[in-house]
Amino acid sequence: MRSTLLKRSRFLRKNTTMAEKKLWSHLRNKQLENIRLRRQVILGNYILDFISLDQKIIIELDGSQHLNQVAYDQTRTAYLSSLGYKVLRYWNHDVLVNVEIVLQDIYNYCVTPPIRPLATFPRVGEGVLSSTSS
Repeated sequence: MRSTLLKRSRFLRKNTTMAEKKLWSHLRNKQLENIRLRRQVILGNYILDFISLDQKIIIELDGSQHLNQVAYDQTRTAYLSSLGYKVLRYWNHDVLVNVEIVLQDIYNYCVTPPIRPLATFPRVGEGVLSSTSS
C-alpha cells in the first residue's frame, strides 16, 4: 500500500493541475508569511495537496469530481482533523480566478491563531495570579 501511495504522490507532483501550479507558484519557497509548505505528501492513507507540518494546516484543492465524493472527503477531513490538522479546502476555479482571495484566506488563518475555548483557561484560584493574592 505504501509503495502504491509513494508512486502516486510522485506522479501527482509531476502532473499537477493548473490550479495546483498556480497556487504553488505563490506558496513555494516560504513566500507566504515564511511558511514552509510541502506538496503531494502522504499522511496515513491519503495524499495531501499541500501541508505545513509546523502550522498543522493542510490545503486541499477540489475539482468537480469532489461533488460526487462528499462522504469520502468528510471521512478524510475527520481523520486529518483527529491528527490535529486544520484542513482548508478551495475549489480549483477559485484558485484560477481569485488566487489573491485564496492566499489572503490562507494568510489570515496562519497569522491569526485559533482562539482557545474558554474551558481551557485556568479557573479562578489557579494559575500565576492566584499565588500573588495570598
